[in-house]
Amino acid sequence: MDLRKIKKLIELLEESQLAEIEIHEGEESVRLMRQHPPGAQPQAIHVAPTSVPVANPLGSALPPSRLADTDETQSAETMPAGEVIRSPMVGTFYGSPNPDSPPFVTVGSQVKAGDTLCLVEAMKMFNQIEAEFSGEVVAVLVKDGQPVEFDEPLFVIAP
Repeated sequence: MDLRKIKKLIELLEESQLAEIEIHEGEESVRLMRQHPPGAQPQAIHVAPTSVPVANPLGSALPPSRLADTDETQSAETMPAGEVIRSPMVGTFYGSPNPDSPPFVTVGSQVKAGDTLCLVEAMKMFNQIEAEFSGEVVAVLVKDGQPVEFDEPLFVIAP
């Protein structure tokens, strides 16, 4: 495992309220534990599902502009009719393979099931998001370089 990744994990542990982080990459694994003062008991952190925005893993709160972009504000009345493609992970949205290339798709593009719609970068890995069905892209709901949450709507495709 890269030493820079381990240093970043140590910084993450120091900045957060976490007592322990364990990461597995293939056959390699790293486990970091915060040392507690003598007599101090580590506190368990319980995470319950909530619709309230929470701080991201790097410790900074989401900007106010992102707080309004929840699913509740993107109701059926504001989204065009069609099938919604949602982000399968938390990461950063990229509409093209690199800044100098045209986007994979734009509003009006015809796509087939399996066509690449965008990339979502998560933990320095670029993940291709593919169309689940064929149709016309009627809405692109996020901007290039914008952070996205798990299950956040990215595209609307009409059959």
